[in-house]
Amino acid sequence: MHPWEEYVQQTRRHFFTSAASGLGGLALAWMLHRDGVLRAGESTSPAGINLRKVNPLAPKPPHFAPKAKACIFLFMAGAPSQLDLYDPKPKLNELHGQPLPASLTKNVRFAFIKKETALVMGSPRKFKAYSSCGTEVSDYIPQIGSCMDDIALIRSMHTEAFNHHPGQLMLMTGVPRFGRPTLGSWLLYGLGTESEDLPGYVVLTAGRGASGGATNWSSGFLPSTYQGVLFRSQGDPVLNLRNPQGLSRRLQRKSLDALARLNAKQFGHLNDPEIASRIAAYELAFRMQAAAPDLLDISDETEKTLEAYGLNRPDPGGSYRGKSQGVYSRYALNCLLARRMVERGVRFVSIIHASWDHHSNLDRELKFNCGMSDQPIAALLKDLKQRGLLDSTLVVWAGEFGRTPLGENRNGQRVVGTGRDHHPFAFSVWMAGGGIKGGQVIGRTDDIGWKPVEDPVHINDFHATILHLFGLDHLKLTFPFSGLNVRLTDQGGRVVKKLLA
Repeated sequence: MHPWEEYVQQTRRHFFTSAASGLGGLALAWMLHRDGVLRAGESTSPAGINLRKVNPLAPKPPHFAPKAKACIFLFMAGAPSQLDLYDPKPKLNELHGQPLPASLTKNVRFAFIKKETALVMGSPRKFKAYSSCGTEVSDYIPQIGSCMDDIALIRSMHTEAFNHHPGQLMLMTGVPRFGRPTLGSWLLYGLGTESEDLPGYVVLTAGRGASGGATNWSSGFLPSTYQGVLFRSQGDPVLNLRNPQGLSRRLQRKSLDALARLNAKQFGHLNDPEIASRIAAYELAFRMQAAAPDLLDISDETEKTLEAYGLNRPDPGGSYRGKSQGVYSRYALNCLLARRMVERGVRFVSIIHASWDHHSNLDRELKFNCGMSDQPIAALLKDLKQRGLLDSTLVVWAGEFGRTPLGENRNGQRVVGTGRDHHPFAFSVWMAGGGIKGGQVIGRTDDIGWKPVEDPVHINDFHATILHLFGLDHLKLTFPFSGLNVRLTDQGGRVVKKLLA
């Protein structure tokens, strides 16, 4: 065979066994058994394929009893201002317009601030206690505030990266470098999925694209079977999922059966497990053609539910950093779809919205983004709870880092500014459901929100805790790569026990 022809064949095989299988996983043995092709107790197909080795996404046992079975990760790409949403600092308002001591910023790098002339920037937001727990949050998120009894708010998060792409890599993979698996991929690798006809790891987006792009749902050095699958909330959920015009489902079924027989024959010669995985991938894609459109058909949802999520809300007029056409209704739909996916066994759903990168016009831009997300996120939490799903579904709200107590002065002028720069030293995230002890605040920052002074939580601690909630020991969940047994938390990490119910 000519070298170029051999390369093409290898490329074709890589596509069918990695990109296609990235749609998710449904054990071929289960599918054949459901269709009456395989009888209980059998481990091989009629073609002689060892079905137990077919599907890498078949459900796997955890290390210990889990509290969470699914995760909905609400990623606010661009880094929301914790000082205007979750971490009230009256001292900031007292110091508004004053410089900080040079000793505080001496060895600190900023993305844009000229620290020699930067001034403290107070917050115009009003904070008040919400729910019976009395946790204080901003007046821009009153509906999330009404859910604080179910939320554990971490005010002492910190990271190393101070620019967006490295920060997003750090949040999702534990290190600020390319090529590492994301949290969702690690969970899928460790546990598989209970989804029968949908991917185990789904990504939904709204607004501008995040700086990290597809690296925010990459499988890194794990097999691409474990990567996230980008779903669209309108039209075909996955591109090229629909049959070409004129190809009936019956004819497609016959074609798949013929392909399976040919692949089985090749498997008999090569004993290559990727061939068996190819068969399973084709079968899942076939089933997704019916299951995915059903997922997007929300006609079975009540008007009360649709109203609670805010699906029919119009976008406010004007231009905003986080705006794209219909983003208010699209974000609401994504939150509703996340609940529908969890109901159908999807392991990890990531909802990404950008951008929260408010270097200027912070108050106006933040109001737009909070108006978009506050109602549907609160509706999601309440909907999961009333359906009995919140106990087993971990909901996470996070950005890649926080924002500075200093106003941005990109031109070096001694002005307060109207926005905040990147701040990795202290920021806020929250978690709810899935074994989390709600109604509490973890950690505390100093009087201006510069750094943690109580119970600091690093990104790697955050990851270790999430794995623990899913019944996975972060020290034991490893994958062999470049001669090492690599972990999500191999840069460090501990389980934050105060978060656990």
